[in-house]
Amino acid sequence: MPGETGTVAPKHTIWGHPIGLSTLFFTELWERFSYYGMRAILILFLTDTEHGGFAMSSETAGVIYGLYTASVYLVALPGGWIADRLIGQRSAIFVGGLIIAAGHFSLAISGTTPFYLGLILIVIGTGLLKPNVSAIVGGLYPEGGARRDAGFSIFYMGINLGAFIGPLVCGYLGQEVNWHLGFGAAGVGMLLGLVAYGYGQRYLGELGKAPQDDADIVAGNWKYLLSGLAILIVLAVSLAGLRGIYPFTLEDFGIGLGYSVIAISILYFAYVLLLGGLDTGEQKRVLVIFFLFIGAALFWSGFEQAGSALNLFAERLTNTTILSYEVPASWLQSVNPLFIIIFAPLFSWLWVALMHREPSIPVKFAYGLILLGVGFLVIAWGATHVSDGGPGVSPAWLIVTYFFHTVGELCLSPVGLSSITKLAPGKYVGQMMGIWFMGAALGNLFAGLIGGKFETLPLPDLFLSVATVVIISGVLFAIFSKPIKKLIGGRV
Repeated sequence: MPGETGTVAPKHTIWGHPIGLSTLFFTELWERFSYYGMRAILILFLTDTEHGGFAMSSETAGVIYGLYTASVYLVALPGGWIADRLIGQRSAIFVGGLIIAAGHFSLAISGTTPFYLGLILIVIGTGLLKPNVSAIVGGLYPEGGARRDAGFSIFYMGINLGAFIGPLVCGYLGQEVNWHLGFGAAGVGMLLGLVAYGYGQRYLGELGKAPQDDADIVAGNWKYLLSGLAILIVLAVSLAGLRGIYPFTLEDFGIGLGYSVIAISILYFAYVLLLGGLDTGEQKRVLVIFFLFIGAALFWSGFEQAGSALNLFAERLTNTTILSYEVPASWLQSVNPLFIIIFAPLFSWLWVALMHREPSIPVKFAYGLILLGVGFLVIAWGATHVSDGGPGVSPAWLIVTYFFHTVGELCLSPVGLSSITKLAPGKYVGQMMGIWFMGAALGNLFAGLIGGKFETLPLPDLFLSVATVVIISGVLFAIFSKPIKKLIGGRV
């Protein structure tokens, strides 16, 4: 049928799983190596004043961090459309990987223009690659069921292995040798992912092949083209402002973008609820998705401070000497993925073991938010022990903080996309997935804006404020979990 990508899954298996899973496992491992390796040193490079960094204030650096990480999620929307309707998922992954690698190598060149160009290239490339790798993983298991869940669990391990190794390699090279060498190492990682992908494509069968030509595809999906154009305009305006062509402060732009995303999301939900042609039951489920969208945005606005405020805390205020060797502060960025690798299987077993007593989706969101807040209470307490001119606090404060954040993530993140597929009306599933990405983008943006207050607010107050907001939000989710279940007939 015109417009459809290849859907025939390969039959070759290894250990009961399609052999193509290993191709996507290593592709995503190296892509996440590059992403998290670069992210681990991004704000440290921007604020560095002694070793060739940009010597920015934490406020400016935080806004850049937030805009960058938010844009990665926003561009996933047109990236998925380009793959589905124009070039196919297979080509989108390869082209996206090349663009990502070019972006990292651009960051490896000294100068502001190559730096901002590199960020934009990584955003565009990730938008093409990230959603389409996951889509092909799902296509490997057309029968669905437990085998598909197990396949995604293996794939998730690849993501976290890459996220664990990336900060260790890129962090060491960036902080101990040269910032640009660290950025370049991230590009090499992405190239290794492309090699793995190119070699293993033969094991993917017909999955993700380009759609057949159909002129009506473009005409019938003009709204998706407009969304992509809007995002490109945002990127162009950002670059123009950074180069002084059109003057505005980055913080003003970041706040304005955040309010715009909130307004668009609210208007979209209002449109679907009032004019979307839904019956009463579907309207109730969409209303629940709206509340989950808010919870997700709040969670990621705290969690993603790992790369901003908490990263600066590790570099400036933490004693990272271990066994007489001072390790790079960016290595602490590997703590979260390490905890994920350790505890994700335990949580998978736990939800199955609980069976009919398994917490509902709103209760899991409540756990996630409250545990995130507890983590910030820990680091707020640790911040009170910081002394001027002292050796820095123990890294245990950050490790314990990341432990609570990771457990919170395991409660909230895996059920997020699953809940969308369960609750969204059939004709709005794809669009609701896009809304979920917008929630993640909003959270990442505000994580950068909040993290930018590192130098302007007392740290105990900053972290305590974040803890208060997310804990209160978690308590509200817990209080209203039963009314939400009742609202849609107890199906969450």
